[in-house]
Amino acid sequence: MSLQKTIKSPAAVQGRGLFGGEPCALRFLPAATDAGITFVRTDLPSPVSIAADIAHVAKRPRRTSLLNGAVSVETVEHVLAAVWGLGIDNLVVEMDGAETPSTDGSPLPFVQAIQKAGLTEQDSERKTYVIDEPAAVSEGDAMLAALPGPDDCLDILYDLDYGAVPSIGRQVVAFRLGKDDLARQIAPARTFLLEAEAREFQARGMGKHLTPRDLLVMGESGPVDNELRFRDEHARHKVCDLIGDLALLGRRLRGRIVAYKSGHELNHALVRKLLERISENALAVSLVEEPVMDIRRIMRLLPHRYPFLMVDRILRLDSDRMVTGIKNVTINEPFFQGHYPGQPIMPGVMILEAMAQISGILLSRRLEHTGKVAVLLSMDRVKMRRSVRPGDQLILEAEALHVRTRTGHTRCRALVGEEVAAEAEIKFMLVDAEPV
Repeated sequence: MSLQKTIKSPAAVQGRGLFGGEPCALRFLPAATDAGITFVRTDLPSPVSIAADIAHVAKRPRRTSLLNGAVSVETVEHVLAAVWGLGIDNLVVEMDGAETPSTDGSPLPFVQAIQKAGLTEQDSERKTYVIDEPAAVSEGDAMLAALPGPDDCLDILYDLDYGAVPSIGRQVVAFRLGKDDLARQIAPARTFLLEAEAREFQARGMGKHLTPRDLLVMGESGPVDNELRFRDEHARHKVCDLIGDLALLGRRLRGRIVAYKSGHELNHALVRKLLERISENALAVSLVEEPVMDIRRIMRLLPHRYPFLMVDRILRLDSDRMVTGIKNVTINEPFFQGHYPGQPIMPGVMILEAMAQISGILLSRRLEHTGKVAVLLSMDRVKMRRSVRPGDQLILEAEALHVRTRTGHTRCRALVGEEVAAEAEIKFMLVDAEPV
């Protein structure tokens, strides 16, 4: 059995952000079993936590950033590459700025800080996913594929093709995550960009504090005012970025990854595809197993009753973080009498109500001993994707984003098969329960 790991003692790294140039002091802190990797912005009036999860990825060019509401942590891939590449499952990463320190443009300073702090095993088995069938994503001529392979490591093959840039050319790197030496083979590889790209970036106000000595700026004949650490340093850095982005899956991958000219966007797309595969497999198992909660237990948690109870059973309940349940939609639903005769469609507000109710079940995991109940406060980013008809089975999902003393915030989806029917972010006010 492979056990989860965290660090033995705190560690710190300081520096300026790669894109913004603002100073940031970063601290690594141990975290509890099953906590995952969480970034915490400590420079705000109230600290804001952002889990290293693909659901929190913000759209940014040339980097990986995470977003929680209006608060972000920028350029996290090198930190995640160090953390995940060293085998750490649970960690708190405190930052007193918005962007991680760039240091020398590589993950090496983070790796060295973590190695100095030391690792410790925890008492729970780590989450893994063994790739058992191919999954691939592509854009233009770039491609990224997850394939069956070894079940004791992740075998990565990266093919970098800069044929039009003689100073880089074509480079192929093989690395086995979980077997090979990340600190020696991958972590020293630095961020690189072409000389024309560097000028364009600084003209747009980004990276003005940087010089060619701070990262690899590639001219026609080689690095500008710098030297390569490896002949194929560029491809090794792409492997570093890939490892950091794969950490957003939250599970140790076992198998083989083959990449050709891929970057952050394709990395994120593959993680999403793998996560869908994992969810489908777990759901298939759940459908033939006993439910986590049947309707009797649900009715003990929710005050709703016929004809307004919209959750039939709970399939999975991941502590107080995520929940998956089912609403079976039949022609006997009373709203079909008027919505619409001859063309029955489940009202969108009823789908939203079902998502709110399953959120209530999720929040009840924290509230059951507090004397509080969740009351709907607002719905944001509501999107209706497809119609729901009699005979459909709604798969309801809710993820806790924030739960505080007086408010709760969840992200929800309702699916029919693999198609999203509706999605929304729902906020609740936590109020004192009425005495019975």
